[in-house]
Amino acid sequence: MGEPRYRLPGAGKLQIMPDFCRDIESSRKAYKYSVRRKLEPLLYKGKERLLSCRFFTLKLTLFSLLLAASFTFLLSPTSYQELRRTFKSSFTESINSKERYNTQIPITWAEIASLLGSLKVNNAEELKVGLVNFNKREEVKEWEEFVGQRHSFLFPFEHMHEDVQWADLYPEWIDEEEQDGVPKCPYMPMPNVKQGTRLDLVVVKVPCRGSWSRDVARLQVELAGAHVALYTDASHLLVLDSCTPLPNLFGCSNLVVKAANAWLFKMDLPMLKKKLALPVGSCELAVPLEDDSRIVNKDIGSQEAYATILHSAQFYVCGAITVAKSIRLTGSTRDLVILVDENILPEHRKGLELAGWKVIEIQRIRNPKAEPEAYNEWNYSKFRLWQLTMYKRIIFIDADLLILRNIDFLFELPEISATGNNATLFNSGVMVIEPSNCTFQLLIDRINDIVSYNGGDQGYLNEIFTWWHRIPRRMNFLKHFWLNDTAEFNEKTRLFGADPPELYVLHYLGLKPWLCFRDYDCNWNVQDQRSFASDTAHALWWKVHDSMSLDLQQFCLLRTKQKAALEWDRLGAKNASFSDEHWKRNITDPRLQICNQDFCYWESMLWHWGDPNYDGNNPPVENATVSLL
Repeated sequence: MGEPRYRLPGAGKLQIMPDFCRDIESSRKAYKYSVRRKLEPLLYKGKERLLSCRFFTLKLTLFSLLLAASFTFLLSPTSYQELRRTFKSSFTESINSKERYNTQIPITWAEIASLLGSLKVNNAEELKVGLVNFNKREEVKEWEEFVGQRHSFLFPFEHMHEDVQWADLYPEWIDEEEQDGVPKCPYMPMPNVKQGTRLDLVVVKVPCRGSWSRDVARLQVELAGAHVALYTDASHLLVLDSCTPLPNLFGCSNLVVKAANAWLFKMDLPMLKKKLALPVGSCELAVPLEDDSRIVNKDIGSQEAYATILHSAQFYVCGAITVAKSIRLTGSTRDLVILVDENILPEHRKGLELAGWKVIEIQRIRNPKAEPEAYNEWNYSKFRLWQLTMYKRIIFIDADLLILRNIDFLFELPEISATGNNATLFNSGVMVIEPSNCTFQLLIDRINDIVSYNGGDQGYLNEIFTWWHRIPRRMNFLKHFWLNDTAEFNEKTRLFGADPPELYVLHYLGLKPWLCFRDYDCNWNVQDQRSFASDTAHALWWKVHDSMSLDLQQFCLLRTKQKAALEWDRLGAKNASFSDEHWKRNITDPRLQICNQDFCYWESMLWHWGDPNYDGNNPPVENATVSLL
């Protein structure tokens, strides 16, 4: 036999194939043959049965083929050849648009075969596969050779316009009250799925230009893959991604197996349907501000909980006790869970339990980028919330807020649902999460790599969960005023005092109400805290406090050192002659005269207040004359 021949590109005559080319070609065929053999049981279950039919009569064979062809034409998914024509037209897009969606993921077919070999296809003779974001002819051809042309279905989609940026999907502000119109998100095209199409597997190639990137093209591709999986009832989805798939779209708890850049997920279609019904970004509300038709599922109350966390300090014990009372005043019966570390004293834990909290002790998690003794040194302890896997969903709440109206309906929303903060970010003071040990591990694994914009847990979580859902800001309304804005001050003051309440949650920024005298908001007396001052909001917190039992109110007594700090701030406001003149008001708060510590002479602390070497401990006991006006 002669040597194999091949035709040079553009040449008219045949050439002799060199030995090294022949070896490469032979090796390539052998490799593809070995890979395909691994999948033969899955892809060609009916092969032997078809071969056994070769002895049937010609008439019966022709009749069967005609019947099968008619059935396929009427009921089968859109054929590959039909979709190929649509795909061909997509190559007319601009080069720049295509670049955003192109991927450079090396595909190791042996690993893909190993992943798919574990799939169990129900009620099907052959694996039916949908392909999403396969934008190059060679990519499609490779998959055809791997799976077979008859079993591949391509789902093209129109790309987002280049002018649409992440800030368009996640604007800092939207008109939630709809005073000037209903907010609308930019249109994000999805693949067209023919009714009746059924697939076993959807494969999506996701572009990656930096891990956790806020990339419009990347988001569209992931949502497109989820869309096709949902509307074809696909049992599994294979994500080819050199970054990491969106953790709250394709949850790690549904991850079957991962190999290199391939992630195989088992689809939870009912949950996926809920997620895809939400807006594509925070450009629209995930839940309306007011809705009289809201229905709260009370049957799964034991699977849902409100949760907060106290670590390293006693200052928020009173706040946590009061927020528990506010939740119960709204009629909610959901569990209340509080995470505490070893620094929370036994007597304070008893108070928390008396208020209704289930107290769970945790080990703190240090922020590796924080300075020693800094405010944010241990705030990554919040990640422990994801270990509360006895619950399906949790509404996390900071301990410095009040729940004024029932928000149990937020348990219907997926992770992460929260109010907007600045730029494209969410505020983690109130947020819906879904506990999962693997999500917790995901947070821990990247703790040394991810840089938080604010040095705290909020910035960190915003880098992990870039795809989040906006709830109305009245469900985490910040007690804050822009200075010299009279209209804003009047409107917020009206909201704080509305009865019945119009706000759902009021978040107390600045100095906390229980650390002030009840007579007025002590933020008035501190120059850099005055933007947080509101006597109306302050009185609202004390109203909830007064509804608690005396046994609980004792956890809100003022410490000796705090009394001295309040007087120091009052004297500073007096010297600065603040025009509001709160510093002139007489103090009638009975807690001023109550002392539950060994040392009660707070006046003596003022002699050394402001000394950088003075920590407020063991102050000298001498006569002093200090009056609280």
